[in-house]
Amino acid sequence: MAGRTIQGGDGDGGVDGIRTFPFPVELSLGGVGMRVGPMGAGRTWHAEGAAPLERVHRIDFHVVMFFDDGPVRHMIDFAEYEASLGDVLWIRPGQVHRFSEASEYRGTVLAMQPGFLPRATVEATGLYRYDLPPLLHPDQAQLTALKSALAQLQREYEDTTTLPLSLHTAVLRHALTAFLLRLAHLAASSAEAVRRQSDTTFTLFRDAVEKHFATNHSVSAYADSLGYSRRTLVRAVRAATGETPKGFIDKRVVLEAKRLLAHTEMPIGRVGAAVGFPDAANFSKFFHQHTDVTPAAFRAELR
Repeated sequence: MAGRTIQGGDGDGGVDGIRTFPFPVELSLGGVGMRVGPMGAGRTWHAEGAAPLERVHRIDFHVVMFFDDGPVRHMIDFAEYEASLGDVLWIRPGQVHRFSEASEYRGTVLAMQPGFLPRATVEATGLYRYDLPPLLHPDQAQLTALKSALAQLQREYEDTTTLPLSLHTAVLRHALTAFLLRLAHLAASSAEAVRRQSDTTFTLFRDAVEKHFATNHSVSAYADSLGYSRRTLVRAVRAATGETPKGFIDKRVVLEAKRLLAHTEMPIGRVGAAVGFPDAANFSKFFHQHTDVTPAAFRAELR
């Protein structure tokens, strides 16, 4: 099957857009709507042999990868994820993604058509929860349970002789549902853990800004002092407030400057110094940039 093209896609997909590859039914045992097997250099991911795995593309089916090695970097919706031994990566239909070198992928991969399962199962397993994180880090107990369910699914998938096709397909659906319910629980738990971590990270950042905004306007300095990467801090602050850490800091500085301008007789130069701008001209420029008025004009409006 040839991949189809989505118009208006990213440049990596070529001038015609980002290519979308359908589920390769002809590569699945018995022509059922799923595949499960080892990853590796010999793995055929798409029916079309020339699929540009290392270029941006879409798939219209689900892919769940269990990693037995790593690290492997994989781009999903323009965010880079690094998967290592024991990690699980879940790519949903329509998500833009890009492989690293295919030979780097070691482990087990499950692919399935969305229509292979009944609607009630699709809802229960959160197959279209695009808000959930694609990269999952199961603990040892979770990983053991998931691998056991996946191994059972693989045995049923490969056993094409002991049951008629209709019963074989029904058994596969049940085994796949059991596996996906475990996977969905892990994904939802991971999302909650990320939310709690973001809340904690933002709270620590907010408290640090409240203490030091008059002398520290650097996002990197706050991240270093709190022991977070800049990227982690950006995600946490954006999740909590919808703005960047720099925007949060600047807003606090502006608020304090307004308070001092409105409620004290301090010269404007001293107000600037009190919020971290020893140079009065830099303070005036900063204040005007964030309020559309000069410090003097703001003060005059309140008098």
